Amino acid sequence: MGTKSTSNHLNEEKDWDGHSTNSSKKTKSSLPGKKWSSYIKEFLMLFLAIFCGFLAENYRENMVEKQQEKQFIQSYIEDLKSDTTTIRIALDFRKLKMIQMDSLMLMLSTQTIKGHENELYYFGRTLVRSVWFQSNDRTITQLKNSGSLRLIRNEQATDSIMSYQKLVERLITNHEDDRTERYNAFPIISQIFDPFVFDKMVTVNGIQRPTDNPPLRSYDPSLQQDLAFCIHQLKGSTFLIEGRLELLNEKAIRLIDLLNTEYNLE
Repeated sequence: MGTKSTSNHLNEEKDWDGHSTNSSKKTKSSLPGKKWSSYIKEFLMLFLAIFCGFLAENYRENMVEKQQEKQFIQSYIEDLKSDTTTIRIALDFRKLKMIQMDSLMLMLSTQTIKGHENELYYFGRTLVRSVWFQSNDRTITQLKNSGSLRLIRNEQATDSIMSYQKLVERLITNHEDDRTERYNAFPIISQIFDPFVFDKMVTVNGIQRPTDNPPLRSYDPSLQQDLAFCIHQLKGSTFLIEGRLELLNEKAIRLIDLLNTEYNLE
């Protein structure tokens, strides 16, 4: 009887094991599998999350670059304003120098020499003096050196800035020619004028006229002809530089107006 009970118990365990195994198989087979649409949906959600993150980052970078562009334009406008002030100073100097060269040329051509040495010394000494226009290139240099010119996206603004800078470069070449012509006049001036008189004329307040009519070192008409030729050359350079300074000043004013309008700075 005990054996039968044990056998029944074993059978019950077998029945239980069998029931458990069948139940497990039935449970597993009854679980629904994932459809392809679920995978596609998850992929699309992941893609959209990444894409939206990219758009947000791109928008942020775009806003930062626009802010930098505006800051560069504001800085460049200040440089242009500084240029217009420097240009006016250079123009005033050039106009005065042209009057002085005309006066000296007239005296030489009419042989108004003796008794007028005072004026000859003054005009002869100021002949080789010059004032260079130096553009304020703070911002444009920074843009070029840092590769930030790409930040200026307004095509009209970029074209106008480049046009202005090219004229500045041409003006630098004109100044170099003017300096060469002034240097060429030095040997002739040194033969006509007494250097000791020149030395007394130079003061902390600038070049002063002699108090009397000190004699020239030479009254040689041939040297006077050479000096007249140097004046002629310098007048040509002065005309050219003066014209380009006026054009540069006009460009600077128009460019300031353009940039203020395009970037809503006023």
